[in-house]
Amino acid sequence: MEDPARKYFDKSVTDRERAIFEGAITLGALYHQFVGAAIHDVKALERAMEQAALAQPFIEEAKVKIKCPKGKRKHPYIYPELEGRMLSIELVAKYGKSRIRVGMRYVRELDYPLMFISRVK
Repeated sequence: MEDPARKYFDKSVTDRERAIFEGAITLGALYHQFVGAAIHDVKALERAMEQAALAQPFIEEAKVKIKCPKGKRKHPYIYPELEGRMLSIELVAKYGKSRIRVGMRYVRELDYPLMFISRVK
């Protein structure tokens, strides 16, 4: 697919670098767009996040899993909302001849929802 925005990027940026850039931008966008969202229907929220990712340029695949804490609410004023530690995301971005896989998941030993590059082709 021809990229009309390519002219705004430095000419030395490779397809591989651009694919990584597009995947990383999408991970960041998902995180900041959805963390704090109310959780009523987990599957619907997962699908909404996947569709939002697929709306981004050059994203071919999106898989979102939300791991909610088990148990009932202790009282009616507990507001169930999405936290970064609940998310597991996998995206595939393709730019030119490069295809990459990026992800995000909570890493307990870091106590952090880590975004990472998991595969570069």
